[in-house]
Amino acid sequence: MLIDFANVFLFAAIAVGFVALILTVGKLIRPDNPNPIKRSVYECGEIPIGPGFAQFNMRFYLIAFVFVIFDVEIAFMYPVTVIFRDLMQAGWGLLAFTEITIFILILLVGFIYAWTQGGLDWVKTLSNES
Repeated sequence: MLIDFANVFLFAAIAVGFVALILTVGKLIRPDNPNPIKRSVYECGEIPIGPGFAQFNMRFYLIAFVFVIFDVEIAFMYPVTVIFRDLMQAGWGLLAFTEITIFILILLVGFIYAWTQGGLDWVKTLSNES
């Protein structure tokens, strides 16, 4: 059993050593001519204007979060769909189908809740509640 851990440790040590070697060789052979143009921020060839810190609207994060949720949903459903025919032949098809249906329904309820609460509205209207 210890030989298994030794293999993992040896592999990790070789990987770390390889990375260190490549970075060291790169530092030794690359040219080093720093100047203000090379040290400036590069983004699509445009000259940077203004500060580097900008506060983003929270809606960007909400949309990204909803995307990640549905992306993870597909990642969890894919293995079941790949072996669904085998599950059907083994007698587990109805159970697998029920589990995936419940999983989709739970995410659908969350999506509908976020939608009805206005979390997915891109342009929000200001309410005059005084």
